[in-house]
Amino acid sequence: MENRKWEENIRRVIPYVAGEQPNKAGMIKLNTNECPYPPSPQVEKALKELDSKAFRLYPDPDNRLLTRALAEYYHVEPEQVFAGVGSDDVLSMAFMTFFNGKKPILFPDVTYSFYDVWAGLHHIPYETCPLDESWHIRPEDYRRPNGGVIFPNPNAPTGLCESLDTVEEIVRDNRDCVVIVDEAYIDFGGESALPLLKKYDNLFVVQTFSKSRAMAGMRIGFGIGNERLVKYLNDVKFSFNSYTLNLPAQVLGAEAVRDEKYFRDTTDRIIATRERVKQRLAELGFTFPDSMANFIFASHKSIPAGEIFQALRERDIYVRYWNKPRINNYLRITIGTDEEMDALLAFLENFIAGKGCR
Repeated sequence: MENRKWEENIRRVIPYVAGEQPNKAGMIKLNTNECPYPPSPQVEKALKELDSKAFRLYPDPDNRLLTRALAEYYHVEPEQVFAGVGSDDVLSMAFMTFFNGKKPILFPDVTYSFYDVWAGLHHIPYETCPLDESWHIRPEDYRRPNGGVIFPNPNAPTGLCESLDTVEEIVRDNRDCVVIVDEAYIDFGGESALPLLKKYDNLFVVQTFSKSRAMAGMRIGFGIGNERLVKYLNDVKFSFNSYTLNLPAQVLGAEAVRDEKYFRDTTDRIIATRERVKQRLAELGFTFPDSMANFIFASHKSIPAGEIFQALRERDIYVRYWNKPRINNYLRITIGTDEEMDALLAFLENFIAGKGCR
């Protein structure tokens, strides 16, 4: 006989649903915003030169090799940098550390769908603030009492980027709590909030190596804030797991940061492809916010997004679709190589023509 009494002590959460990870020959994978190009050649070189100590010994719990490289690149002090296992790890740790008040934290209603998961996991009350009809944040919505604020810039899944003035307005109006700006896609357009760190001690800016630095598989993320914020984060980290970021990730991440030319060339290439694809999608009858990310959030004027999603999937072309309020007629399309995007556009052109919608 089964005894389910033990389930009374289990923490129950609604988990985050990650993008599908198919593994088929010849597929075109445009559903998880990965970089279509390899990491810096310096990363590959450093990987070949790793010795057994990188695997045999515990890594530096302070991640000093990586945090110093990041501090030098972003012109901050190493004590202002916190590194983790992808920006998801950094953000979850920030939720656990910074959002401990009784008032609800605030974030947009259409945004990265991990935020409500972390709030539920860490028992943090939250409220969402609706984006306006053009998918922008309304700063006035963040002027009510709250226990913290978080939003991505550029936003996901819309791709829209708010101005630095808008970001500063939200930070300035919430000096009594921590404001997290999630900049996973900032390298593809827009202006980073990092310069605001000189004025605001309640600001924490989070970025990742998964998109623009082509290292999603290594799981490297980081946040930059004032030294006190980072100290509090480290106190929580060292009470949880001292060795979160493995040594190969620290070494390879530092090499990626140092190769700025490759980084700029890669992001410029993706941006150029994005702008070309925007033009062609518009010609095919799609509308979309003016994305500053490495994806496009597109809706067709005549054909439901779910129908297009399924047709693409049957051809092993994978994009992201959510059957959720406000966004259930949109597809999020990652920018791949020019060849991948040309194949996507060719399929869409034939599919739309077959529907008699042109």
